[in-house]
Amino acid sequence: MSELIPSAPLAKRIPKTLTVHDDPRVDDYYWLNDRENPEVIDYLNAENDYLKKSMAHTDALQETLYTEIIGRIKQEDQSVPIFHNGYFYITRFEQGGEYPIHARKKESLDAPEEVLLHVPTLAQGHGYFAIGSRSVSPNNQILAYGEDKVSRRIYTIRFKDLVTGDLLPDVIENTSGSAIWATDNVHVFYTAKDPVTLRGYKIFRHRMGTNAAEDVEAFHEADETFDAFVAKTKSEKYIVIGSRQTISHEYQFLLADAPLGDFTIFQP
Repeated sequence: MSELIPSAPLAKRIPKTLTVHDDPRVDDYYWLNDRENPEVIDYLNAENDYLKKSMAHTDALQETLYTEIIGRIKQEDQSVPIFHNGYFYITRFEQGGEYPIHARKKESLDAPEEVLLHVPTLAQGHGYFAIGSRSVSPNNQILAYGEDKVSRRIYTIRFKDLVTGDLLPDVIENTSGSAIWATDNVHVFYTAKDPVTLRGYKIFRHRMGTNAAEDVEAFHEADETFDAFVAKTKSEKYIVIGSRQTISHEYQFLLADAPLGDFTIFQP
């Protein structure tokens, strides 16, 4: 058996000294952090190939276990309907489907289903695909949703016209995937992620119909020990920016019907 298993790939060592609090530490494999480096991709592919060949003798067993596992899972399933602003919202799976379908029904569960996002279709052609947060404008006409095609929780926010079914030209990249609507159905707030650490560090205000490059920065959390986010209160009366770390949180708020105003801090 050992003769059939290929040699394991070995990552080369490139010493890099990292200093924190005047304490130096040498990391021989820091170079593997560079996801755009072709050498890193080649090494990961070599590891995957090694795994596949090394485990080839268990292929039949893997298939048996997989079939047994999915045989115990309800293939056609759906979430508990959630009623919000005149609609019941439902997430459901169809037989054999790996991705959900997000839908809604107006006022009654007996009403015709309106599919908001047919994720099995959206995922076609992608090695990885995930939908993040979803939020519908107060007038129920525009859906904002985050999509991740890389598997790093870096979402692109897109907007769908629920009247026509068309995607709107607004596209916002490198976000947490969540868009918070102001009452005017025109402005949304979102969290931008630091491209290196993936920390939520800036909150922006976007006006529908404009280029994301023109978005206004509402808050910048410069302290690297804090993570910033934006949300809406349960009453939907206020938009809240939060900044949190292990032992302390800070919140500031703004009336949802005054999106061009300034946020007020509860307590520094």
